[in-house]
Amino acid sequence: MKQENYLLIENLRHELHRHPEISCEEVWTKQHLMEFLKEHTKLTLHDGGRYFYAVYHAEENDKKRKAIAFRADFDALPIEDKIDKPYRSCIPGVGHKCGHDGHAAALCGLALELEDMKPDRDVYMVFQHGEETGKGAAEAKTCLIENPDIEEIFGFHNQVGEEVGKVLVAGRSSNCASKGMSIFMKGSPTHASLPERGVNPVFALAEIVRAVPELTNPKRYEGLVLCTIVQFNAGDYAFGTAASEGVLRMTIRAEIEAEMDELQRKIETLAESEAKKAGLEFNFEFEDEFPETRNHAASVEKVYKAAEKLGYPIAEKPTSRGSEDFGHYTKIVPGALFYIGGGVDVPSFHTSAYDFTDCIMENAVEMFKTLIEE
Repeated sequence: MKQENYLLIENLRHELHRHPEISCEEVWTKQHLMEFLKEHTKLTLHDGGRYFYAVYHAEENDKKRKAIAFRADFDALPIEDKIDKPYRSCIPGVGHKCGHDGHAAALCGLALELEDMKPDRDVYMVFQHGEETGKGAAEAKTCLIENPDIEEIFGFHNQVGEEVGKVLVAGRSSNCASKGMSIFMKGSPTHASLPERGVNPVFALAEIVRAVPELTNPKRYEGLVLCTIVQFNAGDYAFGTAASEGVLRMTIRAEIEAEMDELQRKIETLAESEAKKAGLEFNFEFEDEFPETRNHAASVEKVYKAAEKLGYPIAEKPTSRGSEDFGHYTKIVPGALFYIGGGVDVPSFHTSAYDFTDCIMENAVEMFKTLIEE
């Protein structure tokens, strides 16, 4: 990578870090990235609303292969930034605590290098909002639908706890599917001394909690399946009144998305049965929904070849329990999400002390360039 291009994206990364915006509110971030590309490249930009994509169009006479795409996310988290750096976040309570500033800047680095590369195919670069909530790729995948010439897509994520520059990629299942599930139940109030005259949802909700270990019994499933209780709230802080309304919130996740859907159906069936038995009203709500991210074998092989060609250490990554919305893309075209080590003794993601490791942006750019040539 050209040194002048690296310095440009390093400065860009620091600017993004200083001005973080949470998922689906990334107005300044999106505009700043678009202005950077307008100033430094001749790429065609397509505004998708909360996301955008940039396209390098190969000369018609040079075009020999179908298009390839790359994805970078750019949202931050509602976490205070406590790094001791000049580019520390200037937004109270918000910080780039998962490295999406580095992902976006690295993809801009590819954009800077394309003119000299002159690849024999069109290259699409998708800059996506809202990864942390699972909403971004669900919208940005429109790019792949609108451009059927794209035959493959790649993305990268930084990885703490691994040596700097090491490439990791999952053979098939990269990230679990997950969603937040809320179960609301409503009965009728009564004085605490006359519980028989009311309808209390606590017992029905408790039956669901009690059933979780059996519903997630590993013997029932092919892959990992989890159900994590995140909140159980019923009634008010009033000792004279019995609880009459309650909510149970949980995160359900699975290595195989169909098995997460199966778990959801089982929970819904049980909740309906317990609610009707007790005479309770009930309803469900879902949020933070992520698909499974399943890499394609041929794309994984290209990641291995690219890393080996560049002399980067590479290893297979086990399926991550954490979710990634990149799976929305790989349901449309083949592709793979790979990871690049950001250091062994560094603060973890989603913590106030975390900061992206700048130098691995060059590793990412070189991986992207090599994948274009594969």
